Amino acid sequence: MDKIRVLVVDDSRFMRKNIPKLIESTREIEVIGVAEDGSDGVRKAEELKPDVITLDVEMPKMNGLAALKYIMKNCPTACIMLSAYTHAQAQETIQALEYGAIDYVHKPSGSISLDIEKVSDELIRKIKAATGVNMRKLRAHVKAKIIKYRFPPAAAGLPAAKVVAIGTSTGGVRALEEIIPQLSKEMPAGVLIAQHMPKTFTSVLATYLNSKSGIKVKEAERGELIRPGVALLAPGGYHLSVTRRQQTQEATCLLSQEPKDALYIPCIDILMESVAKAYAHNAVGILLTGMGDDGATGLGKIKQKGGRTIAESESSAIIYGMPRAAAESGVADRVLPLTNIPRAIMGML
Repeated sequence: MDKIRVLVVDDSRFMRKNIPKLIESTREIEVIGVAEDGSDGVRKAEELKPDVITLDVEMPKMNGLAALKYIMKNCPTACIMLSAYTHAQAQETIQALEYGAIDYVHKPSGSISLDIEKVSDELIRKIKAATGVNMRKLRAHVKAKIIKYRFPPAAAGLPAAKVVAIGTSTGGVRALEEIIPQLSKEMPAGVLIAQHMPKTFTSVLATYLNSKSGIKVKEAERGELIRPGVALLAPGGYHLSVTRRQQTQEATCLLSQEPKDALYIPCIDILMESVAKAYAHNAVGILLTGMGDDGATGLGKIKQKGGRTIAESESSAIIYGMPRAAAESGVADRVLPLTNIPRAIMGML
């Protein structure tokens, strides 16, 4: 079996020395080159034609975002962004995911992370996953036309009698960008989103989606009421779930860091299972692109309670892992390409 050929682009000499050591600890990966800034990176990307590029966000001469744009236009390659844990770099990383980056890994202690080995397993796992991405499909990813729907104005301002629960991981920023802006602010349902993403990044993502959408998008807060036409995003580092107030039966948000040993925090299964319990047949569950199978069990719970379920199809999913698990286990009522999902949501509501 051929090794995965990786180009490492980082302006730090320490990082250029140690990232290759970390990722070559597995026999499946070889580093075929290193580059000291974005301009050097795009030159070597064209010359060496790697399978995967790890691309630092903040660099002199040409930063990671500019390098990514050039690479995706001229020599499309699976890119993984390495980002410092700051608000500014979180914003640039979200943009990078929009422009075609496959995924990201945040450096544990800043641009020059002497403890970079803490994320070695995550980086190796994401490099391996990146080789399964269909680059032709990624480049062809285009925005769908805005679809207009009409709902009774009485839906606005009241507690949500229905809910749409969305779970996604790798490739999820682009997927959410296709879906959320096309939902009507008059929709008779609240929206709950679990995206595998750490803190800081989720607040930036919520702001980004809110700027593009008719519905309001924000991070969920503990005890917040679920309302129609409002999308609540699970904050990074917290599981988002739903509970009913005993006296009023209004549905509100719960945020918890338990279980701490969950593979992903937020966990999609935890959200979906709570939605099934709280909303039963008044729930729509959607599972989008991502590695692994998180969310498939929870989607099944929604289906068991009489709710409707959708899994993204292989034709549009950047990583056909989680939606495949849902489709193959039979818990998805419909398996649809991304561009058809907004219309299906509105039809189900």
